[in-house]
Amino acid sequence: MIARAARHPLVWLYAWFLVIPFVMTAVQSTVSLGTEIVVFTLLAIAYNLLMGYTGLVSFGHSAFFGLGGYAAGLVQIHLVKGMVVPLLAGVAVATLAGAVIGFLLMRKRGVYFSLLTLAFTQMFFYVVYGATGVTGGENGLGGIERFPLGAGVLRVDLGDKRIYYYATAVVAAAAIWVLWRVVHSPFGRVLQGIRENEQRASFVGYDVRRYKLAAFVVSCAFAGLAGALYTFLLNFAYPESLHVTMAGEIAAMTLVGGMRSFVGPAVGAAVFVFMRDTLSSWTENWLVYFGVIFIAFVMFSPNGIVGVVQRLRGLRRGAAAPAPAEARAATPAPAAPAPVTRDDGRPLLEVDGVTKYFGGLAAVDGASFGVKRGELRSVIGPNGAGKTTLFNVVTGLLAPDGGEARFEGAVITGLPPHRGVARGVSRSFQIISVFQSLSVFENVRLAVQAKHPRRFAMLTDSTRLTDAAAEAARLLQAVGLAEHAGTLAANLSHGDQRLLEIAIALATRPKLLLLDEPLAGLSAPDRVRVAALIRALHGSVTIVLIDHDIDQVLALSDRITVLHQGRVIAEGAPAEIQKNAEVQTAYLGHLKVAAGADAGLARAEGAPLLGVVSVDAFYGKSHVLHDVSLDVFPGEVVALLGRNGAGKTTTLAAITGVVPPRRGRITYRGRDITGGAPEAIARQGVGLVPQGRRIFPNLSVLENLTIARRGRGGWTLERVFETFPRLHQLRHASGGTLSGGELQLLAIARALMGNVELLLLDEPFEGLAPTIVETVWNVLHALKGETTLLLVEQNADLALALAGRAYVINNGSIVWSGDATTLRAQDDLRRRLLGV
Repeated sequence: MIARAARHPLVWLYAWFLVIPFVMTAVQSTVSLGTEIVVFTLLAIAYNLLMGYTGLVSFGHSAFFGLGGYAAGLVQIHLVKGMVVPLLAGVAVATLAGAVIGFLLMRKRGVYFSLLTLAFTQMFFYVVYGATGVTGGENGLGGIERFPLGAGVLRVDLGDKRIYYYATAVVAAAAIWVLWRVVHSPFGRVLQGIRENEQRASFVGYDVRRYKLAAFVVSCAFAGLAGALYTFLLNFAYPESLHVTMAGEIAAMTLVGGMRSFVGPAVGAAVFVFMRDTLSSWTENWLVYFGVIFIAFVMFSPNGIVGVVQRLRGLRRGAAAPAPAEARAATPAPAAPAPVTRDDGRPLLEVDGVTKYFGGLAAVDGASFGVKRGELRSVIGPNGAGKTTLFNVVTGLLAPDGGEARFEGAVITGLPPHRGVARGVSRSFQIISVFQSLSVFENVRLAVQAKHPRRFAMLTDSTRLTDAAAEAARLLQAVGLAEHAGTLAANLSHGDQRLLEIAIALATRPKLLLLDEPLAGLSAPDRVRVAALIRALHGSVTIVLIDHDIDQVLALSDRITVLHQGRVIAEGAPAEIQKNAEVQTAYLGHLKVAAGADAGLARAEGAPLLGVVSVDAFYGKSHVLHDVSLDVFPGEVVALLGRNGAGKTTTLAAITGVVPPRRGRITYRGRDITGGAPEAIARQGVGLVPQGRRIFPNLSVLENLTIARRGRGGWTLERVFETFPRLHQLRHASGGTLSGGELQLLAIARALMGNVELLLLDEPFEGLAPTIVETVWNVLHALKGETTLLLVEQNADLALALAGRAYVINNGSIVWSGDATTLRAQDDLRRRLLGV
């Protein structure tokens, strides 16, 4: 017990406070400098509650430091002689200012929040600087005294510098103890979650704005206390204490010490004060040297001096972190969620005419359906069908432009995410969303805590919420992650991160669980694990599932809803959906444009123009491509087909260098281009028409084309305008004003302006009106033999009518290759490989 207490960071910090006067004497300095170290330690730790624990970067904390000092001085001079009441007044004024300014600023995020704090600081500085009659203006506020405390034998003479040092150390120690309790309370754990992933914190049920405002006010209050103590140290309040230079020094000492450690700012404060005292005696430009040190830590050790020490200790130990003590002590609750009632006659979730526009595009167009209690409903559809957008509208991430969603009869569209979670709606995300720098156990406990009555407690030790720890341990055991409880979430495999995200969603005790592509990017064994978990949850919670693994969707679902171009085109049992002709057309395309197309050109002899050999590619830890190999010969049109999420776009990204392969080899004209820079690969003659067009919206059509011009081949502005008459009419229009079809024409024309030898096209027919589809198809058909094409397209019939050869990719692996006419002619084969 004694040994453990001796390792406590506060014990070391308080011991440092005790020896500072002796250190000052040893280095022939003054005890007043030691008092400065203590004051700045309190100030930096208070500031770190924002920057290190909440992720809010304030460039204006000097304002609250200075306001606390001025308020204490003015109250002592004009109202109450003494020390205690002026100190409390300084804290009160800083707290009130923080509450008002924080309320105004919490609607802004990131750089806007930081710049607004800077603006308010400048405003306060000029107010104090200009109010000469009250604050003394540029001369500062004098006449402040350190009055004795007590009387008789209990009289404490604070005028003595050494006595004032110890009084300041006692006050600062008490304040730092309170801050320690705050950051280790349930409230403080939420702040760390907000720092790591603000959106996920909101989607487990926390009112993020409320927590950030409370953290801001607490930080400002203790900054005001530090300012008042500093004013009494100097017997003077000066306007530079509010200046932005002071704000920068506060941030610098916090970062140099280590913002991810509670005591790191204390180290930074001591280093800053010592350097200022030492270097300023050598040169008035001492801040230049401190700036070099600051830059060095930003570049090479973002966790500061403490981070360097921790890394060295970690290298010596070389052991993985154990599970948190509360995870080891918690007894997992054996009870599983009670089965839900299957059908009470009314849908649990009702989606009624939901519409969402992005510009002129209806991503969701009047979608309507209902989900019964206990049902496992899948929502499927081709790329761009509006599935994830629908989830985002239902869960409050996006506001609808029309219609509404009702949960248990109450409208939930338009509610902030945390209120939807409170009603019983939880979700996972298409791109994994967890708290990366927290342990697996802490991820789940934080989500469990969102339902706890003491979730906002600021002085309660979070480890005392034993019921929350037990629930988190049970969930980790249920999803198979109990042995990884102490592992950082960032160090989990992709499959385990998927399981963790589902555990986080379950921790909110949902009645309705929305899972957005939980099988995406998983290896075959991981897909089996996650699918088994979803199957086990079926009956305990109502589930709505989006996924592109059609085989698993058909095996898991009670009913399936199919979206296409934002509209519901079919709904029914899995067997009905498999037989639905409109669904098959949505997935496979149609032959109206391509009905009379001629066969593709025969494969040229010799070496391939493009060779992809045994390529593996990842997005982070998501293993997307598995041993992919394909060839494209000069003059060919090759189609790369597959269901949604199969890896088609990633294959193009690997070829163009956007996603460098981990393994394998890519050659172009016989040269190895594996992992090359995208711009270098493009200069070799590889052009890309990306999915989503990605034209430059602020440039005109003519400027978009001109900026892409390269080489002296056959594609000139004149030929582009002859091929695409509509672009000639719109040549002076800005890209941001074009329709979807016009954007697609511009994207293709822009790629052709590079006079490329190999043209990669990613979904060129997606979301186009029939007349534009015909225009694009005819242009590509005319390019056959002139330009080599590798075509990724959801509309298989259009692609196969253009191509000579085809590859089919599924779950990141090539599962079929051969002559395009063969695949086009065999309906059963196409349905098996590409259909539902």
